[in-house]
Amino acid sequence: MDTFVAAIHMLVMPAAIIALIGGTFVGIIVGALPGLGSVLAISMALPLTFVLGQEASIALLLGLYCGSVYGGSISAILINTPGTPQAAATVMDGYPMARAGRVDLALGWATTASAIGGLIATVILAVASPLLAQVGLRFGPVEYFALGLFALTCIVSVSREHMVKGLIAGLLGLFVAVIGQDPITGHQRFHFGSFELSAGIGIVPFLVGLFALSEVLWRVSEKASASGGIMRSGFAFPGFREIRARAVVIVKSSLIGTWVGTLPGVGATAASMVSYAEAKRSSPNRDNFGKGEPDGLIAAEAANNGVTSGAMVPTLSLGIPGDPITAIMLGALVLQGITPGPRLFVDSGDVVLFIFMALFMANFVLFACGALMAPAFSRILRVPEPVLLACILVLVAVGTFSVNSNPFDLVIVLISGIAGFLLRYNGFPLAPIVIGFVLGPMIEQSLRQGLILTRGDLLAFVNYPIALALFILTVLLLLTPLFRRLLMRTRFGGL
Repeated sequence: MDTFVAAIHMLVMPAAIIALIGGTFVGIIVGALPGLGSVLAISMALPLTFVLGQEASIALLLGLYCGSVYGGSISAILINTPGTPQAAATVMDGYPMARAGRVDLALGWATTASAIGGLIATVILAVASPLLAQVGLRFGPVEYFALGLFALTCIVSVSREHMVKGLIAGLLGLFVAVIGQDPITGHQRFHFGSFELSAGIGIVPFLVGLFALSEVLWRVSEKASASGGIMRSGFAFPGFREIRARAVVIVKSSLIGTWVGTLPGVGATAASMVSYAEAKRSSPNRDNFGKGEPDGLIAAEAANNGVTSGAMVPTLSLGIPGDPITAIMLGALVLQGITPGPRLFVDSGDVVLFIFMALFMANFVLFACGALMAPAFSRILRVPEPVLLACILVLVAVGTFSVNSNPFDLVIVLISGIAGFLLRYNGFPLAPIVIGFVLGPMIEQSLRQGLILTRGDLLAFVNYPIALALFILTVLLLLTPLFRRLLMRTRFGGL
């Protein structure tokens, strides 16, 4: 009881409340600007933790974390550009909803799903942190490989109308992902004599170019002008009846995000892909995915915001950061005199409970800030298109360069933008490229490490129970369309 009272006292301190609200507000803005993202937002705030108190510092970082992950969905919906890599899956249905004239509802669903996903994940974090940490430790290279294969199946899901082109696009994404240094041997691959390419292709310039720059080129082309839709600005919350009808998707995606967040090194981008693939498999509206289906938007946003709490599980319980963002937060906690690990829950129970409460409150603040700020962002749709496209180009250039201060990143943006435009012009979907690029490094590294563990025996992977379950689920997912066709033929033949 004393621990609970102490945590409440820490939470209601004016400095902590102001830091939490301010951090969430700034995080949304930073997340909505293409090329910036959560890592930059938290890194820029680290100097402030030296002058702020412990409570205010933690609240500020948590607010920035939650706000920036959500903020990436705003630009994904409005200008077809994920503001953060975590919003890569949001583009698949968020932008089509906006192009269909439902930008207000798309923003409403993104805000609602993000807040609910974060709240569910925080409750799970508070109740089951030690248990989830132990489950996460059971995932080794073989299990990561199986998880990556399962997520990779959403290439088939998003390419149903152009299966061959979708598979080619997915292979292209996998190829781009292996450019650079071999994760096991350190050998250089496909660098084409370029020193800059020896470090690989950065996810930020690649995604920004593939979506943002290609969208600019697409909008100024004659083909786009003939098919452009009319979008209205604003913000609209989905009705309670609609939320209840999609409650299963929201809860399931939140659970997936929390679970994947507990796996060290996976991150929110992969979590949203896994959640999207599962939603595509199980949703009764699966045929509308990629065309502006709210279930797809909900799956992506509930999962990537669920990761914000899930990633804190190994960080707090084991001292192992769940992703690069929590790695920075781990350092900030140490600077504040907090030592994450198994003893943290015993020695600093009030601090742990304060973190849980601050995360819970941050999602309510996110909901309020999103509702207030999203309409203002949506008004950019009223800007004349030439001015809007020029602003997008400026944001793309400034945002991309600010990440690493590397001029070569701008070259990557240009090349991937032109390639994205040519692919779109010839009917190739861009989503499979992103899926392959995001999942490629995890699949390759875990496969190579798994083969080392099994001494080159790939069939030995089935001896791992968790991996075997994921392999079976992947096969079933791939065979579902075939089973459905056979069932339809059987029924038709019976008639």
